[in-house]
Amino acid sequence: MRDDIRSAAIALYDRFTHEGMDRRAFMAELTRIAGGAAAANALLLAIAADPAAAALVPEGDPRLQTRSIDWELIPGRKMRGYGAAPANAAANLPLVIVIHENRGLNEHTRDVARRVALAGLSALAPDFLAPVGGTPADENAAREMIGKLDLAATVADGRALIQWLSSPSGGSRKVGAVGFCWGGAMVNRLAVASGAALSAGVSFYGPAPDPAEAAKVQTPLLLHLAGLDQRVNATAVPWAEALKAAGKNVTSIVYPGVNHAFHNDTSAERYDKAAAERAWASTIAFFNTHLRQPASAPAKAS
Repeated sequence: MRDDIRSAAIALYDRFTHEGMDRRAFMAELTRIAGGAAAANALLLAIAADPAAAALVPEGDPRLQTRSIDWELIPGRKMRGYGAAPANAAANLPLVIVIHENRGLNEHTRDVARRVALAGLSALAPDFLAPVGGTPADENAAREMIGKLDLAATVADGRALIQWLSSPSGGSRKVGAVGFCWGGAMVNRLAVASGAALSAGVSFYGPAPDPAEAAKVQTPLLLHLAGLDQRVNATAVPWAEALKAAGKNVTSIVYPGVNHAFHNDTSAERYDKAAAERAWASTIAFFNTHLRQPASAPAKAS
């Protein structure tokens, strides 16, 4: 595929999935870019995440224990999610909250939770659509539901979960969070909202809050940004700069020449294996530093 066609199609898909572009207008423009309807459909399949793609860590891996979990954050506010941990995990093992993209809690997010568990940590992937009925099978419907969420209430759900997990009743765990796209944005917002209860946060290509909020952050942050992702970088780069200026513990890594969602291995045209593996290795190292080791003086920002 020609690079110019690929780049134009990915940019168009980003508008469709993140900016509310009408589907009919999206397909018409994609058809123009691809040179025909059949080529457009093939191109869309290569760019979009494939729900049938094989997991890197399959369900049923004997090294892990997994389960579905239901809980109430407050009376009447029901949540559900997916948990994964090493097979013989201790009860208070440090835990990483894995926050889904704007398609909700799907099989790929469950796979990422299992990858966290395979690295020796406990993982919990909440379905942030649970209070409004849960993630539907249709990812377009899931995106619409995500767009209609009460953002303040959703952040409050995440903050309540972090506070409970880090409290004596939740096991007094050290708690981290990793999120992708919409989930990466949630990590940034939870770092603002949760104070020291969140011990580490990793945001993959997540749109960022107002830089004025940086002073509130007490959480060490690792930000993974795609070099070609102009939409996210327009807010994420100023956010990283504001965190550094405020003396916060933040590391921001830009991966040149890769697209938004470069870590999602179910999207053939956007996935970048080298960047994804580098980002994941640094993510696990970051969690090992901040969740397993005693607290130390903040590292110098980079």
